Amino acid sequence: MDNDIAEQIEKFENGEMTEEETIDFFQCISDTGLVWHLQGMYHRYLKEFVDAGLVILKTREDEIKDE
Repeated sequence: MDNDIAEQIEKFENGEMTEEETIDFFQCISDTGLVWHLQGMYHRYLKEFVDAGLVILKTREDEIKDE
């Protein structure tokens, strides 16, 4: 795991992120797929952010365009 991501995870878990940093963090771990390798708490937070329209889930169609 990248040191930057590990630091961000630690910062999130310690409640040291602003709301904007948290949303950016969840967008990043969603886009990279890392969120699915983390504990269930991250999945629940992601669902809340997606439901609120704060994080956009990448579709398979988007992934194909990026390749």
